[in-house]
Amino acid sequence: MPELPEVQTVVDTLAPLAAGRKILCALHVRADMVQPNDADLPQRLAQRRITSVQRRAKRIVFTLDDRARFFIHLGMTGQLTIDPADAPLKNHTHLVLNLDGGKQLRFVDPRRFGAIVWMGLADHGRVGPEPLTLRPERLKRLLIRTSRAIKTALLDQTLIAGIGNIYADEALFLAGIHPERRACELTAADVMRLNRAIKLVLRRAIRAGGSSIRDYVDATGARGRFQERHRVYDRAGKPCAKCKTPVRRIVLGGRSTHFCPVCQPE
Repeated sequence: MPELPEVQTVVDTLAPLAAGRKILCALHVRADMVQPNDADLPQRLAQRRITSVQRRAKRIVFTLDDRARFFIHLGMTGQLTIDPADAPLKNHTHLVLNLDGGKQLRFVDPRRFGAIVWMGLADHGRVGPEPLTLRPERLKRLLIRTSRAIKTALLDQTLIAGIGNIYADEALFLAGIHPERRACELTAADVMRLNRAIKLVLRRAIRAGGSSIRDYVDATGARGRFQERHRVYDRAGKPCAKCKTPVRRIVLGGRSTHFCPVCQPE
C-alpha cells in the first residue's frame, strides 16, 4: 500500500498539473468507491476550481474554490494520474474528472481498496501527527502510552500518520531497534534515534520518488526508485547491508516484518 513517500510524490507531481484547474464535469464516478454513499460527487464538483492539492497522512487532499474538500486514498493498487483527454482509459478506472485545458484526472484501482471521500468543510478526523515535523519529545509521549510492539505502534495511523510496513521496517533498522520491543519501554536515546531515522528514511524515499513494488506510479506514470535502496524490507534471507547476517522475517500484528537480528538486538 502506498505510504507517505509515495503519496507525497503523487502530490508533488500532481499539484503543478491540477491546482488552478477548473473541474468542468465528472465524466465517470463509480458510486461504491465514494464515501459517504449519499454524496453527489458529480454535482458537488462540477464547475468548481481546484485551489490546492496536498497530503495529509496517506490521503491526497483536494481543496476547492468554495473551501470544500475531498480526498482520495490510493488503497493497495490505486493510481492517480493526469492524462490527455483523448488517452485510452485503463481498465478499473473509477473516477474521471474533465479539467479545463484538455486534461483529465483519473483514478484507477484494480482491487478497489481505495476510496474517494467527500469531506466538505469537515476535518480529517482522528489522524496522528505528521512524522516529518514530529519532535522526539512528542514521539516519546505518544509511545509511552502503548505496550504494543514498536513496529505495530508505528503502523497505527491514529498515533503517527503516514508510516506503513516498508518505512517502519527501514526506520527501525536504521535506528537499531528490534521491531518486537515494547513501545513504552524505549529509552529517550532510543526515541531520539528512531525519530531521526524515520525522518531520514522518509526524506530519502521522497527524493527517490517512493517505492514501486507493485502498482505504484506518480501522477505522470513514472515509477519510484527507493525499492532499490531497501536495507531490510522484503529482503528475508539476504545479507544485512551492515553486518552480512541474513535478514529475518517474522509476522507482527498480521504484517510481514523484516529486521537484522545482529544490528537490531532484542
